[in-house]
Amino acid sequence: MKCPFCGNLEDRVIDSRTSREGDVIRRRRECLKCERRFTSYERIEDILPMVVKKDGRREEFDRNKILGGLKTACKKLKISTETLDGITDEIERKLIEMGVKEVESSVIGEEVMKALRELDQVAYVRFASVYRQFKDVKEFMEEVKGLFD
Repeated sequence: MKCPFCGNLEDRVIDSRTSREGDVIRRRRECLKCERRFTSYERIEDILPMVVKKDGRREEFDRNKILGGLKTACKKLKISTETLDGITDEIERKLIEMGVKEVESSVIGEEVMKALRELDQVAYVRFASVYRQFKDVKEFMEEVKGLFD
């Protein structure tokens, strides 16, 4: 494993832990050159569907895009990184279970919206304001009113 600090290829594993679901192994490592510590994650490479974008382009599924959107929506809120990783894992699992070769990006977006709606209303509204691309305040207010139904 390449050290993210000095680029050295030699390290030692200090600690290994399996996630609750058993699908990820977290390894705490120490570089043998600079002696700094870092974490790596090992997961089974599943066959994920290609994502079909709104404009018809196709690209490989990237869990970091989901995680990035969640982190942006939850910025300055008291929501742990572990919670956001769990949501991302759950969405990824659902996509694998679908067993399809391609999935519309809107399906992924709706899964993120559903998870955020259950997690935190502020995060949900933040994500919705970007994802739904509201044309005016009226559309935005309708979405917020839907939270109270």
